[in-house]
Amino acid sequence: MTSLPKRNAENDWLITPENAALLVIDYQPTQIKSVKSRDHDELVKNIVVTAKLAKAFGLPIVLSTVNVATTLNQDTVAPLKEVLADLPSYDRTSINAWEDREFVEAVRATGRKKLLIAALWTEACLTFPTLDALKEGYEVYPIVDAVAGTSQEAHDAALRRVEQAGASPISFAQLACELQRDWNRSATEPAFLDIMLEAGKFTGR
Repeated sequence: MTSLPKRNAENDWLITPENAALLVIDYQPTQIKSVKSRDHDELVKNIVVTAKLAKAFGLPIVLSTVNVATTLNQDTVAPLKEVLADLPSYDRTSINAWEDREFVEAVRATGRKKLLIAALWTEACLTFPTLDALKEGYEVYPIVDAVAGTSQEAHDAALRRVEQAGASPISFAQLACELQRDWNRSATEPAFLDIMLEAGKFTGR
């Protein structure tokens, strides 16, 4: 029972804490209330779990909202904001976050080429930056159980569109296991286990 030596974490073709960043876009009250493809409480729980995983593994996180400064929308919902309270939030007027200068600069500043993306709605604020990032040579991983659309049909069509363009859909549980990779990585194993237990994904090792 011997694990192989840890791969080069920056060059690994799988997701690692050293080669990925998380983009969190528009988890605001209006957007959450308007989605129909996922239960609202489950949606918030799943994005909070995703954010906790990213924090536990030290991933850079880029947080963005739309139309808070214009007073048309409220800020990020409280349970998620609590997890990401130490991060700046890039407010925009553009529906497509990739058309906001500060947001794109923040993504590029992470230096990561694998982008994990969670955004509301699936058919707009997830799809558009995903397509733009793919065009620029990034690898993009939509976190499918932490996103939702205005209908199940709209959500499904959006995921098909980005997958056909080259994105790789992923669940937060798959992400957690891909980041941890081996139970003997003791630095992150306790947080990994605690977060997955909290999410109800398993009851032990």
